[in-house]
Amino acid sequence: MQLIWLRSDLRIDDNTALSAACERGPTVALWLASPGQWQAHDDAPCKVDFWLRNLRELRKALDKLHIPLLVRKIDTWDQAPAAVLDVCRRHGIDAVHWNDEYGIHEARRDAATRKLLEDSQIQAFSHLDQLLFRPGTILTRSGDYFQVFGQFKKVCLEHLHRSLPSLAPRIKAQKPLDIASDPIPQHIDGFAKPARVLIDQWPAGEGEAQARLSRFLDETVEDYERLRDLPAKPGTSQLSAYLAAGVISPRHCLHAALSSNRGEFDSGNSGVQTWISELIWREFYKHILTGYPQVSRHRAFRAHTEALPWRDAPDDFKAWQEGRTGFPIIDAAMRQLLHCGWMHNRLRMIVAMFLSKNLLIDWRLGERHFMQHLIDGDLAANNGGWQWSASTGTDSVPYFRIFNPTSQSERFDPDAVFIKHWLPELADLDDKSVHQPFKSRDLFASGKYPNPIVDLSSSRQRALEAFKNLPRR
Repeated sequence: MQLIWLRSDLRIDDNTALSAACERGPTVALWLASPGQWQAHDDAPCKVDFWLRNLRELRKALDKLHIPLLVRKIDTWDQAPAAVLDVCRRHGIDAVHWNDEYGIHEARRDAATRKLLEDSQIQAFSHLDQLLFRPGTILTRSGDYFQVFGQFKKVCLEHLHRSLPSLAPRIKAQKPLDIASDPIPQHIDGFAKPARVLIDQWPAGEGEAQARLSRFLDETVEDYERLRDLPAKPGTSQLSAYLAAGVISPRHCLHAALSSNRGEFDSGNSGVQTWISELIWREFYKHILTGYPQVSRHRAFRAHTEALPWRDAPDDFKAWQEGRTGFPIIDAAMRQLLHCGWMHNRLRMIVAMFLSKNLLIDWRLGERHFMQHLIDGDLAANNGGWQWSASTGTDSVPYFRIFNPTSQSERFDPDAVFIKHWLPELADLDDKSVHQPFKSRDLFASGKYPNPIVDLSSSRQRALEAFKNLPRR
C-alpha cells in the first residue's frame, strides 16, 4: 500500500508524487491540517479557506479514482512525522510519497519524517513537482546558486531548449479500498471565514485553474507584455493563487504556453515569452530559498543592508496598511489587497517601494502584512519581491531607483479607472488632478481624503542617504 502525503499540490493532473504512488500499487492520500504552523508563517485566512475549498474539490476527484483521502489535525510540523507514521501503521503503508517544498521549516519537516519512516522500515520518496528544475541543478560555472535573474533565466532556457520537463502520467481508477475518506473541515479555528465576494472571486478546483489558463492564452496573452502593467485591465492570468496551492502545475502552464506559441521560447508572440519569463521568476525565488537559506530566517539577502536605520513609525505604517497615505495609487492598491486577498503585481512593487524607501519602514513589516492577507501568499515570491523593492535582495533594484507613486499612477492608470474604483471619494475629480488630490483644496476641506503622510522629494533623499551611509560590504 502506498501513501501520497498532499501539501501544496492539491490536484490530480500532473501530480508527480501521486502518479508515482499509483504506479506502485493501491494508494491512500493524506492531508495534515497544521494551524499553529500556518499562524507562525502568517498564512492569510483567505488562503487557508482556499486550501479547504480546493481540498473538497480534490476529494471528489479522488473519490472517482477510489483513492481515500484522510485528514489529520496537528498543531505544528514538529508533529508531522509521528502523524504520518501513525497513518502508515494503521493502514499497512509500505511507502510514502510527497512532492518537495522549499524553505527551512519545510526541509526540516521532510527530513525528520523521512528518518522516522526509514527507521520504521517504511520507504520515503520525495519528488520534483513544484518547480521545473530541482534546486542545485541550475548553477553558475563556479557551482554557486545564481543571484541575478537574467543569468538564471538564460541557463533555464538553455536547459528547456534541450529537454522540456514531461508531464506526470495520467492516473487511472484503482480497485476500491475498504477505507473511508474523512470529511473536510469547513473552517479552521483561528482563521476567519473570508467575505463571500472574495470567495466568489477565487473559485476552487483544477477545472477552474485550467479554464483560467485557457482563457488567458486564448484571449489575453498576445497583449500580455503591455496589459500586465495596467491594474485597471484584466491583463494577467489570475493563476497565482492556484499555482501557490498547487491546483495547477508550472509544467502544465509551460506546456500550454508553448503550444499557443508553436513551441517557441524566444520567438513568436512576445506576450507568451514575457509570461514564460514570469514562470521563471517564480522558479528563481524558490531556488534562492534553497541556495541562500537566510532569506527564510527573515534576514536580508545582502547582509550589509541589515544596518539600514529603519524608522519606528507605527502611525505611518498603519496608514499604509489601511490605504490612508494620501497617495491614491498606494491607497487603492492597499484597499484591493484587503478586499480581494490579492494585488496586481505592478502595484505590489509600487507599494513595497513606498513603504521601504519613502517611509523608510523595514520591508519585513510589509512582507508580513502581505502574507497575512494574500490568497496567493508564497514565501519565496513574497520575500523575493519585497527584497527586490527594498534593494536588500538578490538582483535587487539599485537603491537609487525609487518609484514615484504619482508618476507611476499617471503612467499605468492614466484614466484613473483603478483609482476611482477603489477610492470612490475621488470619483468627482478629473482624470488629471485625481493623481494628486492634495492640490484640490475643496477635497481636503470636506475631509474626504487625507493629506499625504510624507513628502516624496525629501523622503526620497532620506532613503538615498540611508543607503549611501551603509558600511561597505
